[in-house]
Amino acid sequence: MLKRLISPLLFLVFAWFVVTSNDAKTIIAGIAVFLIGMHYMENGFKLFSGGALETVLEKFTRTTPKAIGTGFLATAVVQSSSLVSVIVISFLSAELISLTSAVGVVFGSNIGTTATAWLVSAFGLKIKIAHYALPMLIFGVIMEFSKHNTYKGIGSILIGLGFIFLGIAYMKEGFETLKEGLNLAEYAMQGYLGVFVYILFGAIATVIIQSSSATMAIIITALSTGQIDYINALSLAIGANVGTTVTAVLGALASNKNGKRLAVAHFIFNIITGVVAIALIYQLKDLVDILAPKLSIDEADVAMKLALFHTIFNVLGVLIVSPFIKPLVRFLETLFRHRHKGRGQPKYLTSEVMEIPASALEALRKETIHLYDKSLEAIVHAMNLHREEIYSDTKIEVIVEKSVDKIEIDINKVYQDDLKNLYSTIIRYSSMSQSNMDEEGNHRIYELRLTARNIIEMVKDVRELQKNLNHYKKIKHNHMINEYNKLRAELIVNLREIQQIRKFEGEESEILTQIEILKEKSNDNERMINKDIDTLIRDNIIEPKMASSLINDVGFTHSICKKLLNSAVVLWINDYEIKELGDEYED
Repeated sequence: MLKRLISPLLFLVFAWFVVTSNDAKTIIAGIAVFLIGMHYMENGFKLFSGGALETVLEKFTRTTPKAIGTGFLATAVVQSSSLVSVIVISFLSAELISLTSAVGVVFGSNIGTTATAWLVSAFGLKIKIAHYALPMLIFGVIMEFSKHNTYKGIGSILIGLGFIFLGIAYMKEGFETLKEGLNLAEYAMQGYLGVFVYILFGAIATVIIQSSSATMAIIITALSTGQIDYINALSLAIGANVGTTVTAVLGALASNKNGKRLAVAHFIFNIITGVVAIALIYQLKDLVDILAPKLSIDEADVAMKLALFHTIFNVLGVLIVSPFIKPLVRFLETLFRHRHKGRGQPKYLTSEVMEIPASALEALRKETIHLYDKSLEAIVHAMNLHREEIYSDTKIEVIVEKSVDKIEIDINKVYQDDLKNLYSTIIRYSSMSQSNMDEEGNHRIYELRLTARNIIEMVKDVRELQKNLNHYKKIKHNHMINEYNKLRAELIVNLREIQQIRKFEGEESEILTQIEILKEKSNDNERMINKDIDTLIRDNIIEPKMASSLINDVGFTHSICKKLLNSAVVLWINDYEIKELGDEYED
């Protein structure tokens, strides 16, 4: 009962404080408006980039220096480390980037967050920033009504900047007014005791506000109005960085294992950076004093010097930790290892992955391949074959002749226990992701859903084949066994070719050509086997009832081969125009 009352009571106390204190009300309103601006900026860049940000993060993170640089630039431009983190976690889950690259991006992102301090100190405090905020809000709202995502994104960015500028103006005004009645600088604390106390304040503020950028904006505006001492402001900046470790850990609690691992990396980086900054705070202060004139920063401009200090100790942290990324990654990979999932459980699909279109498409493709591989195992076993033999260099005739023993497999049980849940998961997550997709993305999702359905239908098709194959083996009807061996041989031919397609690294048009050749061969084989059946019937070698079963099974085999080849087009050809060419052939 007491726990239920604590939150409402705290809210009422906070509300009373806001209503009764005009100075605090202005500052808190500024913080709130600033946070709204950050939110609009984040959403705006999601729409405006049209996937460009995701493309940059995927392509330019191959090495650690590139990953760090990309993380820095991306965060500095979009002004949102949380957006960059969401993309990185989703890419990591979809295996679009490695854990090493992801850690590098997170380290670079820490440097990128210092851009907010430069923005506030360079523009927010030197000009009448509120005058520029209003036109941004006006034009931003107008562009929000556009039907094009690019213009809507630009509108959201303008609204975000407008609110950020307004928030800075309100905070500055609030601190200036507050100074008339209460001068917080009178409570400045010197020495390392003051350093530790203000680091604690900075960390607590960041945990409460859930934004180190907002905390830095508060620190800079308070410093510029003389409400806090310079060395205490430096301590608060260190505290803001330390506070982000808590917000990262809290955010990771509901995340997947990749999110948790990145949160641990973030925690380790910020703790090491914080310890170094605390130990060298006075030396770093002196370094800032030396560098400031060289960067045309006025001696009295403590706000700009604070931004420089914030950047220096984050860069120093990256320089210290970066050489140890590989052992750090090895350590991270030992964490949050879940017990082996059941065979019907997804490997790539999570809620985090679905937030970013590029990673959602790749995760759905890989999960469909996962379904393909699991289904293929059931199909080849139902035909009394083994994949290691199919994919070997052994002649197909030899494999078919040797594979005479029945493999005990219950296709219905495999479907219910292993494949049905995996198929259902693909359908569910594909539906979830469609709201974030453009037209081409939705078409790609439709293809993957259709492919998943075809894969499941192949499993259902093989049930009849399995029953008749084992029946005629049991009664040792050599002519029927010979015909079913032809069907098994055709299946092996197609599976071998598809395996080569999966490994192929040349032009995708060549893959399509190979698939079309296989389709023609499959059609020819179907006609030849049906002719053989007609001959067997005319010569009274097989009964009409046997022939009808065999004809049906020829149809099932042809259907399986056709679906295998169509699946290969969707799963291993990425070029959209080449796929459309394949659709024309199909017509």
